[in-house]
Amino acid sequence: MTISTKKRALAVLVATGVAVALAGCGAAPEDNGGDAGGETIDFLPCIVSDAGGFDDKSFNQLSYEGVVQAADELGVEYKNVESNSETDFAPNLESLVSQGCNAVVSVGFALSAATVEAATANEGIDFILVDDAADNDFDGEKDAENVKPLLYDTAQAAFLAGYLSAGYSEAGKVGTYGGMEFPTVTIFMDGFYQGVNYYNEQNGTAVEVVGWDGKAGSFTGGFEAGPEAKTVAQNIIDQGVDVLLPVGGPIYQSGLQAIKESGRDIALIGADADLFVTDPTTEDFVLTSILKDMKLSVYEATMSSANEEFDAEAYIGTLENKGVGIAELHNFEDKVDPELWTEVQDLQQQIIDGEVTVTSYLG
Repeated sequence: MTISTKKRALAVLVATGVAVALAGCGAAPEDNGGDAGGETIDFLPCIVSDAGGFDDKSFNQLSYEGVVQAADELGVEYKNVESNSETDFAPNLESLVSQGCNAVVSVGFALSAATVEAATANEGIDFILVDDAADNDFDGEKDAENVKPLLYDTAQAAFLAGYLSAGYSEAGKVGTYGGMEFPTVTIFMDGFYQGVNYYNEQNGTAVEVVGWDGKAGSFTGGFEAGPEAKTVAQNIIDQGVDVLLPVGGPIYQSGLQAIKESGRDIALIGADADLFVTDPTTEDFVLTSILKDMKLSVYEATMSSANEEFDAEAYIGTLENKGVGIAELHNFEDKVDPELWTEVQDLQQQIIDGEVTVTSYLG
């Protein structure tokens, strides 16, 4: 029996109720999905979150939606398991492997080491790693051949948001802070910083970025909304900014709370997802969002595994391939100078055409 056949056979067993119980982890994997009304294939896609959970209104949620879309289209079940802490990562992955998953999506760079370990031990399973290159020894090579990294050059989109924010700001100060100082976080802050500086160069202004100077800045120490995140946001707000970019899943919720309590007119910039769409409580505050189309890239990678066309080469989302982007202005359309928004659209094409260079750790 070939590896592929074994994989499909395992999926059949799981679909008929043979499952391994999960104990001691963040949450038990759930059976979901259903019958599309026609012939189904023997394929079981699975996904494990980081500590943010699948309702983070951000990258966990978008990645989850990509798996759901693929499962619905294929007419198969899927399994999802949430992690409550870092100690859940390896057990959750082991649980999914034990239940016959054919493709496993790991959401977030924090799961990189556990994903590589699971992939190395299970060469017949396709692993899809969101937001990390799976290079834990930093030698420039992937640490497991059956891992497909999904990466996003969000510096390009953040550059646009920085330019927009600088042009929108009346205070001459904009701010940003992150969850933890990892490349997938600071790439947003780098692009934002570069975009503000480019606006200053083009317009002879001196808009200041509070919270990141291109090398160091403000971080909450985690990716949860809470007192620590709110304190960091409040410290930046107290320095007089009128635009705020939180980078790190749910920490934007603490930033929004700090904005509301400030009593000042401060605009919020979303990260990963369009907050105007995913979180209606932001509708009156969000100027725009820096987008990573994780739903599409996870969906496509999952479908390729289902079709036995899995390509483990790294995917890098850019403005050109629409893997990253900037959201519409929504309720801020009447508050932003139309000429400024036109400049942002023109700048996007200039970046795509190589006329304006945005630097990031992705090259």
